[in-house]
Amino acid sequence: MTVDPYTPHSGDRRYGVLHYDLAIDYRVTTNRLVGTATIRLRMQESAAHISFDLIGLKATKVRVTGDRAASFRQDDRRLKVIFGAERASGREVTVSIDYTGAPGPRRTRWGLLGWEELEDGVIVASQPTGAPTWFPCNDIPSDKATYRLAFTADPEYTVVSGGAATRSTQRGRTRWTFEQPVPTATYLMTVQIGRYDDDRVALGDTPGRLFHPRPLAARVRADFADLPAMMSAFVEAFGPYPYESYKVVITPDALEIPLEAQGMAIFGANHIDGRGGSERLIAHELAHQWFGNSVGVARWQDIWLNEGYACYSEWLWSEAGGGATAHANAVEHHARLRALPHDLVLSDPGADDMFDDRVYKRGALTLHALRLTVGDELFFALTREWTSRFAGLAVTSDDFLGLVDELAGGQARELVRSWIDERALPALP
Repeated sequence: MTVDPYTPHSGDRRYGVLHYDLAIDYRVTTNRLVGTATIRLRMQESAAHISFDLIGLKATKVRVTGDRAASFRQDDRRLKVIFGAERASGREVTVSIDYTGAPGPRRTRWGLLGWEELEDGVIVASQPTGAPTWFPCNDIPSDKATYRLAFTADPEYTVVSGGAATRSTQRGRTRWTFEQPVPTATYLMTVQIGRYDDDRVALGDTPGRLFHPRPLAARVRADFADLPAMMSAFVEAFGPYPYESYKVVITPDALEIPLEAQGMAIFGANHIDGRGGSERLIAHELAHQWFGNSVGVARWQDIWLNEGYACYSEWLWSEAGGGATAHANAVEHHARLRALPHDLVLSDPGADDMFDDRVYKRGALTLHALRLTVGDELFFALTREWTSRFAGLAVTSDDFLGLVDELAGGQARELVRSWIDERALPALP
């Protein structure tokens, strides 16, 4: 476990989290949150203290199981937990943190991230460092853990998060409990709160849910009518869907871009026109469940592995749905990239540029170049092996290059390397 150089002020390399148990009570009208996070972790090295990322919320009490001498200190970014005695590498530790406050987004070089109030509800958009705005965590993408979230809210609101959900009513309040047994990066945990209708849709063997404001119902049903066929096409291309369900939330507010979360996607009302205007974005966010969420990056510099495959999936769906072929899309976007500055290295674009559209499109072109070189049968076999072998793990570009070398040989590996490690844009094969 290492701190990510793109987000050097986040995370603590001295431990890895095994499980988060979050109990949160939240009132929408006052934006007041009271929570308890019980975090089970394993020490990666011997240490007398560890830190959790926590921003805009105040820790009121910290307990370390079996350690009455433990204490804590907090600044504007970190909650430091000091053990009564040094904890050895390999030892499991359980820390419980009571915290409270009025959550809000944090300002970063990528804009506002994390917890944000809507006109009537809440959206959480954490990529890459927004998770600490609503729970204490080790906020680095390589530290995946399982979760249980018990979230109590006002009864007139629907709460949506990833994983299997149950609901109960206590003293006029509604408690939503979500179980996420699949290892999940902190930035992919989310809570979405609103006055939503809940449409159920069968996505092959996967239950689907569409949460949306009632006035948008007709537009939502029209725009997501092809979601079952899209799921079927991606299962065939990528392998089994990796989660127990797929949920989509459409907020009443406009959003700049759609968002992925574990087993979920979030769209704004502006993305839903009833005429299929966001079809490629729907494909993109669904593909992230395999690429980015199940197989996630260990470090942000390799984000092309997430976004390249998600972008390429837009082209694959266009082809499957009777639109432009993947090759036609590749030729078009290759021409566009040729006209843009060639000052970005795909395998290490830098923190400022990791969400640059060139990362997305050049990542997709890398995959298309590989497909042209090795042929459809081997390319999709390699893709299915990628999603199977590395499911639930955090990976790097070297992992992908190693798989390409293993299944397609050294020449294919060097082809991929030329696309991701050099500034100049290669020609399509």
